[in-house]
Amino acid sequence: MSNFLPNSLIQRLGVNPTFDKDAFIAAHEDGNQITSIRLNPFKPTELDFYLSEQVQWCDRGYYLANRPQFTLDPLFHAGAYYVQEASSMFIAHIIQTLGLDEEALFAADVCAAPGGKSTLLNSYLHPNSLLLSNEIIKSRSIILQENLTRWGASNVVVSNNDPSAFRRLPGFFDLLLVDAPCSGSGMFRKDEDAIDEWSEANVKLCSERQQRILSEVLTALKTNGYLIYSTCSYSEEENEDILDWLMDEFEMETVDVELKEEWGIVKSNSPKHQATGFRFYPHRVKGEGFFVAVLRMKQLQPSFSLKKLKVEKSPLPKDALKGWVKDYAGFATLVHHDTIHIFAKEHELAIKAFQQVLYLKNAGTAVGKWLGKELVPNHDLALSIHLDEAINSIDLTLDLAQDYLRKEAMPQELFEGVKKGWCIVKYKNLPIGWIKVLGNRVNNYYPKEVRIANL
Repeated sequence: MSNFLPNSLIQRLGVNPTFDKDAFIAAHEDGNQITSIRLNPFKPTELDFYLSEQVQWCDRGYYLANRPQFTLDPLFHAGAYYVQEASSMFIAHIIQTLGLDEEALFAADVCAAPGGKSTLLNSYLHPNSLLLSNEIIKSRSIILQENLTRWGASNVVVSNNDPSAFRRLPGFFDLLLVDAPCSGSGMFRKDEDAIDEWSEANVKLCSERQQRILSEVLTALKTNGYLIYSTCSYSEEENEDILDWLMDEFEMETVDVELKEEWGIVKSNSPKHQATGFRFYPHRVKGEGFFVAVLRMKQLQPSFSLKKLKVEKSPLPKDALKGWVKDYAGFATLVHHDTIHIFAKEHELAIKAFQQVLYLKNAGTAVGKWLGKELVPNHDLALSIHLDEAINSIDLTLDLAQDYLRKEAMPQELFEGVKKGWCIVKYKNLPIGWIKVLGNRVNNYYPKEVRIANL
Protein backbone atom coordinates (compact mmCIF):
# COMPACT_ATOMS: atom_id res chain seq x y z
CA MET A 1 0.00 0.00 0.00
CA SER A 2 2.95 2.33 0.56
CA ASN A 3 3.13 3.19 -3.14
CA PHE A 4 -0.31 4.71 -2.78
CA LEU A 5 0.25 6.78 0.37
CA PRO A 6 0.29 10.47 -0.59
CA ASN A 7 3.90 11.64 -0.93
CA SER A 8 3.05 15.13 0.27
CA LEU A 9 1.61 13.73 3.52
CA ILE A 10 4.66 11.52 4.12
CA GLN A 11 6.98 14.45 3.47
CA ARG A 12 5.14 16.69 5.91
CA LEU A 13 5.15 14.04 8.63
CA GLY A 14 8.85 13.43 7.96
CA VAL A 15 9.73 17.01 8.93
CA ASN A 16 9.41 15.90 12.55
CA PRO A 17 12.73 14.19 13.44
CA THR A 18 10.97 11.78 15.80
CA PHE A 19 8.68 10.46 13.05
CA ASP A 20 9.62 6.95 11.85
CA LYS A 21 8.75 7.01 8.17
CA ASP A 22 9.71 3.39 7.46
CA ALA A 23 7.73 2.02 10.40
CA PHE A 24 4.73 4.14 9.42
CA ILE A 25 4.77 2.79 5.86
CA ALA A 26 5.31 -0.77 7.08
CA ALA A 27 2.23 -0.51 9.33
CA HIS A 28 0.16 0.31 6.26
CA GLU A 29 1.75 -2.44 4.16
CA ASP A 30 1.13 -5.30 6.60
CA GLY A 31 -2.63 -5.17 6.03
CA ASN A 32 -3.25 -5.86 9.71
CA GLN A 33 -6.90 -5.22 10.57
CA ILE A 34 -7.56 -4.53 14.25
CA THR A 35 -10.99 -5.08 15.77
CA SER A 36 -11.89 -3.66 19.16
CA ILE A 37 -15.08 -3.26 21.16
CA ARG A 38 -16.10 -1.33 24.25
CA LEU A 39 -18.40 -3.01 26.77
CA ASN A 40 -21.61 -1.40 27.98
CA PRO A 41 -21.31 -1.14 31.78
CA PHE A 42 -25.11 -0.99 32.08
CA LYS A 43 -25.60 -4.37 30.34
CA PRO A 44 -23.16 -6.97 31.66
CA THR A 45 -23.41 -10.44 30.11
CA GLU A 46 -21.32 -13.31 28.80
CA LEU A 47 -20.27 -12.72 25.18
CA ASP A 48 -20.13 -15.40 22.48
CA PHE A 49 -16.57 -14.51 21.46
CA TYR A 50 -13.20 -14.19 23.16
CA LEU A 51 -11.79 -10.89 24.43
CA SER A 52 -8.08 -11.20 23.74
CA GLU A 53 -6.53 -8.09 25.31
CA GLN A 54 -7.65 -4.93 27.11
CA VAL A 55 -7.12 -1.54 25.49
CA GLN A 56 -4.44 0.07 27.66
CA TRP A 57 -6.11 3.46 28.04
CA CYS A 58 -9.70 2.26 28.36
CA ASP A 59 -10.76 -0.15 31.09
CA ARG A 60 -13.86 -1.26 29.17
CA GLY A 61 -12.18 -1.55 25.76
CA TYR A 62 -10.97 -4.88 24.37
CA TYR A 63 -9.28 -6.19 21.24
CA LEU A 64 -10.64 -9.26 19.49
CA ALA A 65 -8.45 -11.95 17.98
CA ASN A 66 -10.98 -12.40 15.15
CA ARG A 67 -13.77 -10.22 13.84
CA PRO A 68 -17.16 -11.86 14.44
CA GLN A 69 -20.17 -11.25 12.21
CA PHE A 70 -21.61 -8.60 14.52
CA THR A 71 -24.82 -8.31 12.50
CA LEU A 72 -25.76 -11.86 13.53
CA ASP A 73 -24.96 -11.36 17.21
CA PRO A 74 -28.09 -10.70 19.30
CA LEU A 75 -25.91 -9.14 22.00
CA PHE A 76 -24.78 -6.47 19.53
CA HIS A 77 -28.43 -5.60 18.89
CA ALA A 78 -29.08 -5.68 22.64
CA GLY A 79 -26.40 -3.03 23.18
CA ALA A 80 -24.00 -5.17 25.22
CA TYR A 81 -21.04 -3.55 23.45
CA TYR A 82 -20.08 -1.00 20.80
CA VAL A 83 -17.60 -1.76 18.01
CA GLN A 84 -15.17 1.16 18.31
CA GLU A 85 -11.69 1.94 17.08
CA ALA A 86 -9.28 1.62 20.00
CA SER A 87 -7.41 4.92 19.60
CA SER A 88 -10.59 6.98 20.00
CA MET A 89 -11.30 5.23 23.32
CA PHE A 90 -8.56 7.46 24.78
CA ILE A 91 -11.35 9.95 25.48
CA ALA A 92 -12.35 7.68 28.39
CA HIS A 93 -8.89 8.26 29.90
CA ILE A 94 -9.32 12.02 29.43
CA ILE A 95 -12.68 12.00 31.21
CA GLN A 96 -11.30 10.06 34.16
CA THR A 97 -8.02 11.99 34.40
CA LEU A 98 -9.76 15.37 34.47
CA GLY A 99 -12.32 14.16 37.01
CA LEU A 100 -15.23 14.85 34.67
CA ASP A 101 -16.87 11.69 35.98
CA GLU A 102 -17.04 12.95 39.56
CA GLU A 103 -20.09 15.23 39.36
CA ALA A 104 -23.11 15.75 37.13
CA LEU A 105 -22.62 18.06 34.16
CA PHE A 106 -24.12 19.10 30.83
CA ALA A 107 -22.20 17.71 27.86
CA ALA A 108 -22.62 17.87 24.08
CA ASP A 109 -21.18 15.68 21.35
CA VAL A 110 -21.45 18.07 18.42
CA CYS A 111 -20.59 15.80 15.45
CA ALA A 112 -21.81 12.60 17.01
CA ALA A 113 -22.77 10.02 14.35
CA PRO A 114 -22.54 7.10 14.32
CA GLY A 115 -22.40 7.25 18.11
CA GLY A 116 -19.14 5.72 19.36
CA LYS A 117 -18.01 8.75 21.31
CA SER A 118 -21.53 9.51 22.56
CA THR A 119 -21.94 6.01 24.01
CA LEU A 120 -18.47 6.41 25.54
CA LEU A 121 -19.40 9.73 27.15
CA ASN A 122 -22.64 8.24 28.40
CA SER A 123 -20.68 5.40 30.04
CA TYR A 124 -17.92 7.47 31.63
CA LEU A 125 -19.56 10.74 32.68
CA HIS A 126 -21.34 10.93 36.02
CA PRO A 127 -24.65 9.02 35.77
CA ASN A 128 -26.62 12.17 36.62
CA SER A 129 -25.11 14.07 33.68
CA LEU A 130 -27.14 15.01 30.60
CA LEU A 131 -25.69 14.43 27.12
CA LEU A 132 -26.85 16.19 23.98
CA SER A 133 -25.79 14.08 21.02
CA ASN A 134 -26.02 16.08 17.78
CA GLU A 135 -25.54 15.21 14.11
CA ILE A 136 -25.95 17.68 11.27
CA ILE A 137 -26.70 15.10 8.51
CA LYS A 138 -30.24 13.75 8.79
CA SER A 139 -29.52 10.21 7.54
CA ARG A 140 -26.60 9.86 9.95
CA SER A 141 -28.69 11.17 12.84
CA ILE A 142 -31.00 8.16 12.38
CA ILE A 143 -28.04 5.78 12.83
CA LEU A 144 -26.92 7.81 15.84
CA GLN A 145 -30.35 7.47 17.44
CA GLU A 146 -30.40 3.70 16.82
CA ASN A 147 -27.02 3.21 18.49
CA LEU A 148 -27.94 5.31 21.51
CA THR A 149 -31.23 3.42 21.82
CA ARG A 150 -29.24 0.18 22.03
CA TRP A 151 -27.05 1.69 24.74
CA GLY A 152 -30.18 2.03 26.85
CA ALA A 153 -29.81 5.12 29.06
CA SER A 154 -32.39 7.91 29.38
CA ASN A 155 -30.01 10.82 30.08
CA VAL A 156 -29.35 11.44 26.36
CA VAL A 157 -31.03 13.78 23.88
CA VAL A 158 -30.46 13.24 20.14
CA SER A 159 -30.64 16.30 17.89
CA ASN A 160 -30.22 17.03 14.18
CA ASN A 161 -28.89 20.58 13.88
CA ASP A 162 -26.26 22.70 12.19
CA PRO A 163 -23.54 23.78 14.67
CA SER A 164 -24.82 27.35 14.37
CA ALA A 165 -27.87 26.30 16.44
CA PHE A 166 -25.60 26.02 19.49
CA ARG A 167 -25.39 29.82 19.57
CA ARG A 168 -28.90 29.72 21.03
CA LEU A 169 -27.54 27.97 24.14
CA PRO A 170 -24.91 30.44 25.38
CA GLY A 171 -22.71 29.20 28.22
CA PHE A 172 -24.85 26.07 28.64
CA PHE A 173 -22.38 23.17 28.53
CA ASP A 174 -19.61 22.11 30.90
CA LEU A 175 -18.10 19.89 28.19
CA LEU A 176 -18.10 20.03 24.40
CA LEU A 177 -16.74 17.17 22.31
CA VAL A 178 -16.03 18.06 18.69
CA ASP A 179 -14.87 15.06 16.69
CA ALA A 180 -14.53 17.19 13.59
CA PRO A 181 -15.07 16.10 9.98
CA CYS A 182 -11.58 15.70 8.54
CA SER A 183 -9.51 14.52 5.58
CA GLY A 184 -9.34 11.00 7.05
CA SER A 185 -5.65 10.18 6.69
CA GLY A 186 -5.73 8.33 10.00
CA MET A 187 -8.08 5.79 8.42
CA PHE A 188 -5.80 4.89 5.48
CA ARG A 189 -4.97 1.45 6.87
CA LYS A 190 -8.59 0.67 7.73
CA ASP A 191 -10.18 2.19 4.61
CA GLU A 192 -8.15 2.31 1.39
CA ASP A 193 -10.86 4.41 -0.28
CA ALA A 194 -9.84 7.24 2.05
CA ILE A 195 -6.49 7.39 0.22
CA ASP A 196 -8.17 8.18 -3.10
CA GLU A 197 -10.22 10.94 -1.47
CA TRP A 198 -7.24 12.60 0.25
CA SER A 199 -5.65 15.75 -1.15
CA GLU A 200 -3.96 18.87 0.17
CA ALA A 201 -6.92 20.87 -1.11
CA ASN A 202 -9.26 18.69 0.95
CA VAL A 203 -7.06 19.18 4.02
CA LYS A 204 -7.43 22.95 3.57
CA LEU A 205 -11.18 22.63 3.06
CA CYS A 206 -11.54 20.49 6.19
CA SER A 207 -9.48 22.93 8.23
CA GLU A 208 -11.79 25.77 7.22
CA ARG A 209 -14.86 23.66 8.03
CA GLN A 210 -13.41 22.76 11.44
CA GLN A 211 -12.88 26.44 12.24
CA ARG A 212 -16.47 27.23 11.26
CA ILE A 213 -17.88 24.46 13.46
CA LEU A 214 -15.78 25.49 16.45
CA SER A 215 -16.53 29.20 16.08
CA GLU A 216 -20.26 28.38 16.09
CA VAL A 217 -20.35 26.02 19.06
CA LEU A 218 -17.88 27.61 21.47
CA THR A 219 -20.46 30.20 22.51
CA ALA A 220 -22.27 27.31 24.20
CA LEU A 221 -19.31 26.42 26.43
CA LYS A 222 -19.30 27.66 30.02
CA THR A 223 -16.47 29.66 31.53
CA ASN A 224 -13.93 27.05 32.73
CA GLY A 225 -15.68 24.44 30.60
CA TYR A 226 -13.69 21.87 28.62
CA LEU A 227 -13.42 21.36 24.87
CA ILE A 228 -12.25 17.95 23.68
CA TYR A 229 -11.22 18.29 20.04
CA SER A 230 -10.36 15.29 17.89
CA THR A 231 -9.84 14.18 14.29
CA CYS A 232 -8.72 11.06 12.45
CA SER A 233 -6.19 13.11 10.47
CA TYR A 234 -2.39 13.40 10.65
CA SER A 235 -2.27 16.89 9.11
CA GLU A 236 -1.12 19.73 11.36
CA GLU A 237 -3.51 22.06 9.51
CA GLU A 238 -6.42 20.09 11.02
CA ASN A 239 -4.87 19.49 14.42
CA GLU A 240 -2.17 21.65 16.04
CA ASP A 241 -2.88 24.60 13.78
CA ILE A 242 -6.55 24.48 14.80
CA LEU A 243 -5.53 24.52 18.46
CA ASP A 244 -3.30 27.54 17.85
CA TRP A 245 -6.18 29.29 16.11
CA LEU A 246 -8.49 28.53 19.04
CA MET A 247 -6.02 29.95 21.55
CA ASP A 248 -5.52 33.06 19.42
CA GLU A 249 -9.22 33.68 18.78
CA PHE A 250 -10.60 32.69 22.18
CA GLU A 251 -9.23 32.90 25.68
CA MET A 252 -8.52 29.18 26.03
CA GLU A 253 -5.72 27.30 27.77
CA THR A 254 -4.22 23.95 26.89
CA VAL A 255 -4.80 21.05 29.26
CA ASP A 256 -2.23 18.28 29.58
CA VAL A 257 -3.22 14.67 30.25
CA GLU A 258 -0.95 12.12 31.89
CA LEU A 259 0.34 9.32 29.65
CA LYS A 260 2.16 6.05 30.21
CA GLU A 261 5.24 5.62 28.02
CA GLU A 262 4.35 2.04 27.11
CA TRP A 263 1.14 3.22 25.46
CA GLY A 264 3.14 4.58 22.52
CA ILE A 265 1.05 7.77 22.24
CA VAL A 266 3.01 10.78 20.96
CA LYS A 267 2.55 14.05 22.82
CA SER A 268 2.75 17.00 20.41
CA ASN A 269 3.89 19.93 22.54
CA SER A 270 6.70 21.39 20.44
CA PRO A 271 7.71 25.08 20.74
CA LYS A 272 6.19 25.56 17.28
CA HIS A 273 2.68 25.23 18.71
CA GLN A 274 0.94 26.66 21.76
CA ALA A 275 -1.17 23.67 22.79
CA THR A 276 -0.56 20.08 23.76
CA GLY A 277 -2.15 17.39 21.64
CA PHE A 278 -1.94 13.62 21.48
CA ARG A 279 -1.12 11.71 18.30
CA PHE A 280 -1.81 8.05 17.65
CA TYR A 281 0.24 6.39 14.89
CA PRO A 282 -0.51 2.80 13.78
CA HIS A 283 3.17 1.84 14.01
CA ARG A 284 3.28 2.92 17.66
CA VAL A 285 -0.13 1.95 19.06
CA LYS A 286 -2.55 -0.91 18.50
CA GLY A 287 -5.07 1.28 16.75
CA GLU A 288 -5.61 3.65 13.85
CA GLY A 289 -4.47 7.23 13.30
CA PHE A 290 -6.07 9.69 15.71
CA PHE A 291 -5.49 13.13 17.20
CA VAL A 292 -7.07 14.55 20.35
CA ALA A 293 -6.51 17.56 22.58
CA VAL A 294 -8.20 19.31 25.50
CA LEU A 295 -8.64 23.06 25.92
CA ARG A 296 -10.30 24.96 28.74
CA MET A 297 -12.38 28.10 28.24
CA LYS A 298 -11.02 30.91 30.42
CA GLN A 299 -12.87 33.92 29.02
CA LEU A 300 -16.08 35.12 30.61
CA GLN A 301 -18.90 33.46 28.70
CA PRO A 302 -22.56 34.47 28.47
CA SER A 303 -24.87 32.38 30.61
CA PHE A 304 -28.11 30.62 29.67
CA SER A 305 -30.70 30.81 32.42
CA LEU A 306 -33.12 27.96 33.02
CA LYS A 307 -35.06 29.91 35.68
CA LYS A 308 -37.42 31.54 33.19
CA LEU A 309 -38.56 28.16 31.84
CA LYS A 310 -41.61 26.34 33.11
CA VAL A 311 -42.56 22.73 32.57
CA GLU A 312 -46.03 21.57 31.71
CA LYS A 313 -47.94 19.20 33.93
CA SER A 314 -47.94 15.65 32.58
CA PRO A 315 -51.32 14.53 31.18
CA LEU A 316 -50.60 10.94 32.24
CA PRO A 317 -52.27 9.24 35.19
CA LYS A 318 -49.97 8.89 38.19
CA ASP A 319 -49.44 5.15 37.77
CA ALA A 320 -49.46 4.97 33.95
CA LEU A 321 -45.89 3.62 33.84
CA LYS A 322 -46.27 1.22 36.73
CA GLY A 323 -45.18 -2.26 35.67
CA TRP A 324 -43.32 -0.88 32.65
CA VAL A 325 -40.58 1.35 34.09
CA LYS A 326 -38.72 0.50 37.29
CA ASP A 327 -38.72 3.31 39.85
CA TYR A 328 -41.18 5.08 37.51
CA ALA A 329 -42.08 7.74 40.10
CA GLY A 330 -38.56 9.16 39.86
CA PHE A 331 -38.88 10.15 36.19
CA ALA A 332 -40.29 13.19 34.47
CA THR A 333 -42.41 12.52 31.40
CA LEU A 334 -42.92 14.24 28.08
CA VAL A 335 -45.72 13.27 25.71
CA HIS A 336 -44.94 14.02 22.06
CA HIS A 337 -47.25 12.77 19.27
CA ASP A 338 -48.86 10.42 21.83
CA THR A 339 -45.47 8.86 22.65
CA ILE A 340 -44.30 9.03 26.26
CA HIS A 341 -40.65 9.90 26.87
CA ILE A 342 -38.99 9.59 30.28
CA PHE A 343 -35.91 11.26 31.72
CA ALA A 344 -34.59 12.30 35.12
CA LYS A 345 -36.61 15.03 36.82
CA GLU A 346 -33.50 17.17 37.29
CA HIS A 347 -33.12 17.36 33.49
CA GLU A 348 -36.66 18.56 32.83
CA LEU A 349 -35.81 22.25 32.39
CA ALA A 350 -32.72 21.54 30.29
CA ILE A 351 -34.71 19.38 27.89
CA LYS A 352 -37.37 22.10 27.74
CA ALA A 353 -34.61 24.52 26.70
CA PHE A 354 -33.42 22.10 24.00
CA GLN A 355 -36.99 21.80 22.71
CA GLN A 356 -37.25 25.55 22.26
CA VAL A 357 -34.05 26.10 20.25
CA LEU A 358 -33.12 22.77 18.60
CA TYR A 359 -34.66 20.15 16.35
CA LEU A 360 -34.78 17.03 18.51
CA LYS A 361 -34.87 13.48 17.17
CA ASN A 362 -35.37 11.94 20.58
CA ALA A 363 -35.36 12.93 24.24
CA GLY A 364 -34.69 10.42 26.99
CA THR A 365 -36.27 6.99 26.48
CA ALA A 366 -39.38 6.56 24.35
CA VAL A 367 -41.57 4.33 26.52
CA GLY A 368 -44.54 3.87 24.20
CA LYS A 369 -47.82 5.27 22.90
CA TRP A 370 -50.47 6.17 25.44
CA LEU A 371 -53.92 5.17 24.22
CA GLY A 372 -55.88 6.71 27.07
CA LYS A 373 -56.12 3.65 29.30
CA GLU A 374 -53.26 1.45 28.17
CA LEU A 375 -49.70 1.63 26.89
CA VAL A 376 -48.38 0.17 23.64
CA PRO A 377 -44.66 -0.25 24.43
CA ASN A 378 -41.93 1.20 22.23
CA HIS A 379 -38.89 -0.76 21.05
CA ASP A 380 -36.72 1.80 22.88
CA LEU A 381 -38.22 0.67 26.18
CA ALA A 382 -37.27 -2.94 25.44
CA LEU A 383 -33.61 -1.91 25.22
CA SER A 384 -33.75 0.56 28.09
CA ILE A 385 -31.85 -0.03 31.32
CA HIS A 386 -34.99 1.36 33.02
CA LEU A 387 -37.27 -1.47 31.86
CA ASP A 388 -39.16 -3.04 34.75
CA GLU A 389 -37.49 -6.40 35.36
CA ALA A 390 -40.79 -7.98 36.41
CA ILE A 391 -42.18 -7.75 32.87
CA ASN A 392 -43.10 -11.05 31.25
CA SER A 393 -40.03 -12.38 29.35
CA ILE A 394 -38.52 -15.37 27.59
CA ASP A 395 -34.86 -16.17 26.91
CA LEU A 396 -34.18 -17.63 23.46
CA THR A 397 -31.43 -19.76 21.97
CA LEU A 398 -29.04 -18.15 19.49
CA ASP A 399 -30.86 -19.54 16.43
CA LEU A 400 -34.28 -18.41 17.66
CA ALA A 401 -32.94 -14.99 18.70
CA GLN A 402 -31.52 -14.52 15.19
CA ASP A 403 -34.89 -15.54 13.70
CA TYR A 404 -36.56 -12.96 15.92
CA LEU A 405 -34.11 -10.26 14.74
CA ARG A 406 -34.99 -11.18 11.14
CA LYS A 407 -38.62 -10.48 12.15
CA GLU A 408 -39.61 -14.05 11.37
CA ALA A 409 -42.64 -15.74 12.92
CA MET A 410 -41.96 -17.25 16.31
CA PRO A 411 -43.07 -20.90 16.92
CA GLN A 412 -46.27 -20.74 18.95
CA GLU A 413 -45.46 -23.88 20.96
CA LEU A 414 -42.42 -22.11 22.41
CA PHE A 415 -44.73 -19.73 24.27
CA GLU A 416 -47.35 -22.17 25.55
CA GLY A 417 -46.29 -21.57 29.14
CA VAL A 418 -45.92 -17.80 28.72
CA LYS A 419 -48.60 -15.48 30.04
CA LYS A 420 -50.67 -13.74 27.35
CA GLY A 421 -49.89 -10.15 26.50
CA TRP A 422 -46.70 -8.21 25.98
CA CYS A 423 -43.51 -10.17 26.49
CA ILE A 424 -39.81 -9.28 26.32
CA VAL A 425 -37.57 -11.46 24.13
CA LYS A 426 -34.11 -11.95 25.65
CA TYR A 427 -30.82 -13.50 24.71
CA LYS A 428 -28.44 -14.34 27.55
CA ASN A 429 -30.75 -12.39 29.81
CA LEU A 430 -30.47 -9.15 27.79
CA PRO A 431 -33.68 -7.82 26.18
CA ILE A 432 -33.71 -7.48 22.39
CA GLY A 433 -37.36 -6.60 21.70
CA TRP A 434 -41.07 -7.20 22.16
CA ILE A 435 -43.51 -9.92 21.17
CA LYS A 436 -47.18 -10.17 21.98
CA VAL A 437 -48.56 -13.54 22.98
CA LEU A 438 -52.15 -13.99 21.81
CA GLY A 439 -54.52 -16.93 22.05
CA ASN A 440 -53.71 -18.48 18.68
CA ARG A 441 -50.51 -16.75 17.57
CA VAL A 442 -47.42 -14.85 18.62
CA ASN A 443 -46.75 -11.44 17.01
CA ASN A 444 -43.14 -10.35 16.42
CA TYR A 445 -42.84 -6.61 17.12
CA TYR A 446 -39.19 -6.18 16.19
CA PRO A 447 -38.97 -2.93 14.12
CA LYS A 448 -38.78 -3.74 10.43
CA GLU A 449 -36.41 -0.82 9.75
CA VAL A 450 -33.66 -2.41 11.88
CA ARG A 451 -34.28 -6.10 11.19
CA ILE A 452 -31.28 -8.08 9.94
CA ALA A 453 -31.04 -9.57 6.48
CA ASN A 454 -31.21 -13.32 5.94
CA LEU A 455 -27.48 -13.95 6.21
